[in-house]
Amino acid sequence: MPEPHVAFTKLDSADLVIDALYAGGTSGNTGDDPISKLIKGVGNQGGFRYSGSPAKGTVKLAVLYTSGSDVDWPDYLDVETGTFTYYGDNKKPGQGLHDTPRAGNILLRDVFAASHGSADDRAKVPPFFLFEKAGSSGRAVRFRGLLAPGGPSLTSDDELAAIWRATAGLRFQNYRSHFTVLDHNRIPRSWVQHLLSDGSPLGAGCPEVWRAWVAGRVYRPLLAPVTTVIRSKADQLPDDATGTAILHEIREHFRGREHDFEACAVAIWRLIARNTGPVDLTRPSRDGGRDAVGTYGLGPASSRIAIDFALEAKCYGASNSVGVREVSRLISRIRHRNFGVLVTTSYFHKQVQDEVHEDGHPIALIGGRDIVDALRHNGRTTVEAVRQWLEQSFPTA
Repeated sequence: MPEPHVAFTKLDSADLVIDALYAGGTSGNTGDDPISKLIKGVGNQGGFRYSGSPAKGTVKLAVLYTSGSDVDWPDYLDVETGTFTYYGDNKKPGQGLHDTPRAGNILLRDVFAASHGSADDRAKVPPFFLFEKAGSSGRAVRFRGLLAPGGPSLTSDDELAAIWRATAGLRFQNYRSHFTVLDHNRIPRSWVQHLLSDGSPLGAGCPEVWRAWVAGRVYRPLLAPVTTVIRSKADQLPDDATGTAILHEIREHFRGREHDFEACAVAIWRLIARNTGPVDLTRPSRDGGRDAVGTYGLGPASSRIAIDFALEAKCYGASNSVGVREVSRLISRIRHRNFGVLVTTSYFHKQVQDEVHEDGHPIALIGGRDIVDALRHNGRTTVEAVRQWLEQSFPTA
């Protein structure tokens, strides 16, 4: 069944449909941008696009556009939880956090503050529409959903945080924000037109999920459990040169002492699973790996339940997959534990994934791309940053 596709000539009358593709023009200039045709007056460039003025507090609606290609600022949509991570527009030294030409960070500051106010405050928050680049060439975009600032399980500090970055030895701040994709399949053209004509967001065509968020800050996220559980080799390894170089840097750091990689694997697992508690490393095993056992905390800090897990790490090259032998050993070790974790700098053979999923083994498989994504989401986006982290955290004896 072909995916929904809207031709460039039909954009000005089209509804916004989840995951539909909207074609770009073919003239070879900025006029080919489809977003400016879909939503008049928001401009045809940049990640922040809006109708109105952030500085004056008159934004009627906002568009967040992500190309997915900025590895230093990895915008990320988690389709399973409906959470979208987006970075602000202060991406280089030399200006203040809120002094950006497009005033995107001012918009983030104000809407997240209003989201924690009264219903009247939230009624002034402009609806956000998320688009992402579709394909590696051309101007086509895909609509990914209606966004509300914040989320049902996030603290205010998690929702919007000013984070430090450094480039060429110069430090600066930018925002990292979290939005929720609301559970609504189609944004009618009538609501878009109503918003652009100075209408209240709660007027004609307003989705019920937006009304609920304005009235009581109730989030109804669009949840989409992933059905494809078997990943190809390409899916498990970085698809860009910097990501590949980061994995190579990790392998080289532990070359000749692969046993020591397990401490690094534990640190990576902590980035992915924040509630990980104490972890004990063991001596090297006969098959060339090292083991670890630890606990993961569930529940509030005042009454936390600790469940135990076993972790193994394999510092392999990109051409050397983790096979059945390695996973079978971990399976045998988790018989008296709640779950297992296997971290590798390479990838998992298809047979391994089949066995884990078909037999229901509670094992988290962390491959090369997962490692790179975890590091990037925590600010280590360059080879140099990863090298410094490795040298400081896991020094060569």
